[in-house]
Amino acid sequence: MNKPETAPRIGDNARFERVRSLLNQAIANRAFPGASISVSVGGELVTAESFGHFTYDQNSPTVIPETVFDLASLTKVIATTAMAMLLHEHRQFQLEQRVCEIVPEFAEGADARKRDVTFRMLLAHSSGLPSHVKFFEDVSTRDELLRAAFAVPLEADPMSRAAYSDIGFIVLGVVLERIVKESLDSICAREIFKPLGMANTLFCPPTEMRQHIPPTLDAVDFRKRPIQGEVNDENASVMGGVAGHAGLFGSALDVTKFAQCMLRVGAPLFDPATVKLFTTRESLPAGTSRTLGWDTPSAPSQSGKHFSTHSYGHLGYTGTSLWIDPTRDLSIVLLTNRTWPDNQSQAIKQVRPAVHDAIIEALA
Repeated sequence: MNKPETAPRIGDNARFERVRSLLNQAIANRAFPGASISVSVGGELVTAESFGHFTYDQNSPTVIPETVFDLASLTKVIATTAMAMLLHEHRQFQLEQRVCEIVPEFAEGADARKRDVTFRMLLAHSSGLPSHVKFFEDVSTRDELLRAAFAVPLEADPMSRAAYSDIGFIVLGVVLERIVKESLDSICAREIFKPLGMANTLFCPPTEMRQHIPPTLDAVDFRKRPIQGEVNDENASVMGGVAGHAGLFGSALDVTKFAQCMLRVGAPLFDPATVKLFTTRESLPAGTSRTLGWDTPSAPSQSGKHFSTHSYGHLGYTGTSLWIDPTRDLSIVLLTNRTWPDNQSQAIKQVRPAVHDAIIEALA
């Protein structure tokens, strides 16, 4: 890991006492063993603090603001969607292009509807693909898993519904890799993370770094070992840790750097028009809350009750989240390892919106 950055602590400011109380109580209630939070307003980092330990053992390492977490599905926006944005600007990625033009295997099965699925549908979760399939139970290599993912039939007609799909982003990751003829981790490191100074954001942390990352699972999945410093998501694990839907690791401070780029309407990575295109809620299918890659608040929302209608964000299965409000020039990053030890706790669903509300109320 690189030299830690310095950051103001929430505890230095009494107005954030409610936030601290909520997170400490959540740890006491075993919602998660550790958490890191980072808040920016007006382009400035205003608060950053961490709570708890890597596990519920008080002798385990203490979480600090620089601690790197498994970001889970934040991969979808910080890596996969961000690369789609760059390629769209470079005219290498057309939203209405059909997936089968780049990945012909996707439409080789009996489901003829798959020939009509476009890149836009994958980004907006409107392809009709199922949410999740446990491919890892039947395959053991990346190639086998991709063949299984390409062969999955649709659950609904394209554009007939909006339903979150990991499989859609697995396919989208392959689309991007075939367009650039380079692996997703390599292209993201060069084109996104390095320009933004996200020095501790990466796929597949090296062995020597793993002990500094909070564990996410204690030997309860097919790997039969504690999962620490390697991707929690089982399908991404079979894929070697690099996938369009999961696999990215990073600190709250690094995720805030990406959020600040989005709040600067893309500078220095994207054109403002691209940011607007990808963060505006889709008009179809009817009732969708999705943009291209992102989600938007829809009551009841994990963003809480104060984020504006122009906000966008995303959640991660391990207990991570990023919400951005251009109206307030605000970003809130909350990273936890709520899946430790056995991924059963759902308490994050109550904690997350309460923390968001408390932060915005403290800033009012």
